[in-house]
Amino acid sequence: MKKVSSYWIVSLLFSLIIWLGLPNPSYADSQSINAQTIHVLNRLSFGPRPGDIERVKSMGINNYIQSQLRPETIRESSKIMQKMAKFPNFNLAPTELYKKTVPPLKKGAKDFTQKQRREMNKSIRKVLQESEDTRLLQAIFSNKQLQEVMVDFWFNHFNISVDKGNLTRLLVGTYERDAIRPYALGNFRNLLGATAYHPAMLFYLDNWLNTAPGSKGARGRFKGLNENYARELMELHTIGVNGGYTQQDIITLARIFTGWGIQRRGGDGSGFKFFPERHDNSDKIFLGIPIKAGGIEEGEKALDILASNPSTARFISYKLAQYFVADRPPGSLVNKLAKRFQETNGNIRSVLETLFNSPEFWNEKYYRSKFKTPYQYIVSAARATNTDKPRWGRIKRILEQLGMKLYACKTPDGYKNTKEAWLNSDAMMRRISFATIISRGQLNQGEPRRINHRQLRATLGNNFSAQTQAIIKNSPNDLQAALMLGSPEMMEK
Repeated sequence: MKKVSSYWIVSLLFSLIIWLGLPNPSYADSQSINAQTIHVLNRLSFGPRPGDIERVKSMGINNYIQSQLRPETIRESSKIMQKMAKFPNFNLAPTELYKKTVPPLKKGAKDFTQKQRREMNKSIRKVLQESEDTRLLQAIFSNKQLQEVMVDFWFNHFNISVDKGNLTRLLVGTYERDAIRPYALGNFRNLLGATAYHPAMLFYLDNWLNTAPGSKGARGRFKGLNENYARELMELHTIGVNGGYTQQDIITLARIFTGWGIQRRGGDGSGFKFFPERHDNSDKIFLGIPIKAGGIEEGEKALDILASNPSTARFISYKLAQYFVADRPPGSLVNKLAKRFQETNGNIRSVLETLFNSPEFWNEKYYRSKFKTPYQYIVSAARATNTDKPRWGRIKRILEQLGMKLYACKTPDGYKNTKEAWLNSDAMMRRISFATIISRGQLNQGEPRRINHRQLRATLGNNFSAQTQAIIKNSPNDLQAALMLGSPEMMEK
């Protein structure tokens, strides 16, 4: 036991020293097909599952990329379809979920009884739990891995948080399902519109309260302009903080989106409703472009303006290059992506195709240059260890302890995806500790079985530096899987 502990201490120090002080170790075959295959699996997916490296080599790297860019052509495994079918709330519309979980107030009552509130909160927690489980299920098991990676990217870009209140807890799953997933590789304008209309976004950024002062609907809690959504729509969703807008543009955009609200019951089931009595019905000038007085079409026009703005093309392109290539992406790549974004009117698939075909993406200096977020790390570990019956509760607790609780980033800018945000000594100690848990098979339901270190090495393509290889080789067999899972190479991509 003492021998194992001493090895473990050495490996902890080894990982911490490499990550917190020394330069990355050099690798021998960085130009080999093996390295290219691992690179593409780490960037276009959440890392290899057993057999993935051989499968990609067999079909060819370019064919794999083209396949992932067109998820509609990929057949999903029967396992994931069977598992998804066990979540009874997954396919319900927002208003159906609301009706199912939130009881109507009795006539004359101003609030729920304690019993009603208890039952309601329990039901909402169950719906949220299902939303979390289905996200993790698809991330770990889906064959459409690039789509899952893009869901992670876009959810953070258009972030909402369950900490806002019961409505976001209840509807976060429908937000991801209806506003993010269908457009993750589609058209940016459609994605932008889907998030703008969703009740979870309207609630999270308070636009459901946004009311024209002096309008017929200005009463009670609907007292006046709320600029929250208008500000984040420009600063975070489209043109960026340096996109050239003014405070007056924020005010004008808030006026444009007055009346965009929430319908909790009835309607078309989407949970969205436009309230004309709360809308500022006057002519406006937004970003120098006149918008005639109208109703909901004013918001559509504003979204058109923002989606087609050159600053939006550049802002989105920078974030994609940062996510897929480097924390400080090369300007040459950002320029190429922005040009393609504008040429295709925001076709996300075309922009990604340009990215994956770029010399910057394949430049070996960017291999393993990205540090996995806690979400990416835990999902990649579950995939690499072939965890087939995950303990969802344990995975979610680990994510929370690592500072990346699912759907719970409070700020609208979402979780960061850079090394600077996640690399520190405390986080590294926690990750390496979790590597031990994972190596013992404790992410899986049932009797824990230690992960076979030889199989794990093959799954990961033996993608370790000479330093890491030496540490692993000189360690007891029952510790080698933990060392691989806690290695710097496992935490980078």
